[in-house]
Amino acid sequence: MEIYVIRHTKVDVPPGHCYGQTDVNLLNDYPDEIALFKNRIPADLDAVISSPLKRCTFIADDFSQWYSTDDRLMEMNFGSWEMNRWDDIPKDELQNWMDNIALTCPPYGENLFAVQERVTSFLDELRKGTYKKVLLVTHAGPIRCMWNYLLQTPLNNTFKIPIDFGEVFHFNLGNTSHDDFIIKKA
Repeated sequence: MEIYVIRHTKVDVPPGHCYGQTDVNLLNDYPDEIALFKNRIPADLDAVISSPLKRCTFIADDFSQWYSTDDRLMEMNFGSWEMNRWDDIPKDELQNWMDNIALTCPPYGENLFAVQERVTSFLDELRKGTYKKVLLVTHAGPIRCMWNYLLQTPLNNTFKIPIDFGEVFHFNLGNTSHDDFIIKKA
């Protein structure tokens, strides 16, 4: 099955702020940004599945009125850090998280292992479906976890994978993990 994945476009959040599962808006020019990549996504999609956060559902709705949402595609929950400036988060807490992002949680949040487990569960379930072409609209964290899933890379290397706003990538989800491959960045 061909999978197209889009990271939502730029958000209406001041630079330097931590946001994960906070339901923030897209910048007002998001329709213009969608137009830049929409021609790279085929029209004959069998399904459009989105994170339930509005920064993703606005984009999913542009592709299909019949999209569905799945909580497993949500961004990492940063807990009490949500909507704080990164510079205002206590340095020792932030450093501890950065040193072991796979297993360390922000206060009242989740760690990268939990996000990877959500994404793995989602992709394993999707693999059992009968779709031929699917569009996923999600966030940088889950997209990095998809790369980890496909390439079987260690979680601690997750943030070595850059994911830009509005970026599209394309991969094959086969009958088994041996049949998975990255087609290209679309």
